[in-house]
Amino acid sequence: MELTDAIRKRRMIRNYDPDRQVPPDVLAEIAKLSLRAPSAGFSQGWDFVVLQGPDRDPFWAAMASENWPGSWLAGVRNAPTLIVCLSDKSTYLKRYQEKDKPFQDGQEEHWPVFYWDVDTGMAAMLMLLLAVDADLGALFFGVQVEDLPAVRSALAIPEDRNIVGVVALGYSAEKKPTGSPRKRARRGVEEVFHSGRFGEPFTPAG
Repeated sequence: MELTDAIRKRRMIRNYDPDRQVPPDVLAEIAKLSLRAPSAGFSQGWDFVVLQGPDRDPFWAAMASENWPGSWLAGVRNAPTLIVCLSDKSTYLKRYQEKDKPFQDGQEEHWPVFYWDVDTGMAAMLMLLLAVDADLGALFFGVQVEDLPAVRSALAIPEDRNIVGVVALGYSAEKKPTGSPRKRARRGVEEVFHSGRFGEPFTPAG
C-alpha cells in the first residue's frame, strides 16, 4: 500500500473481532519497523510492553476506573493485541551529557519539549500506519491518571518509565466510523497552516 493511501485510510478503531488474532509475522514486522521512528540524538528512549491473549487481563483489571466511558471501551477490550508505549527520560538526559551534545549537567530544564514522550508517540504513529498497511484496525488511547499506579504494578513497569499511551491492534468489527470524526469536521490546511508568520495565509512556494 502507498503511504498516502495508508494515511488517508487510517482511523481510530474502537471495536475488534475477538476471534481473529494478529498474525505473529505481522506483529513482528510492526514491532521492527516502528523502531524506525526518529528520536532526538538517536536516544531511542522507549520501551513497549506487548500484551496478547491472557496477558491482557491484568491490564484491563487495572483499568477499572469508573471515569472511563464504557460505551467505547467495551469494544476496545476485544482487541487481541495491546502495545503499551513507554518513554524513558533518563536515556535522553544521559545521551545529551555526551561530548557531542550541549546539556552536560543532565538537567531536564534545558528541554523546551519532552522529546522522550514525543518520540515515543512517533513510534506509536508508525504502528498505526503499519496496521493500516496490514489491513488491521488500530487505536491509540491513554491511561487515566487514576489508573496509572495500578497499571504500573500489573505490568511491572519501572517508575522511571512514563506511560505515553496504548496501541490496540486487531481486525475491525466496525461497520461504520465511530467516535469523534462523526461529530467534528477535520480542520483544513487553510485554517492550520501559516506562511512566514502566524496568521498569514499558507501558499506553497513555486
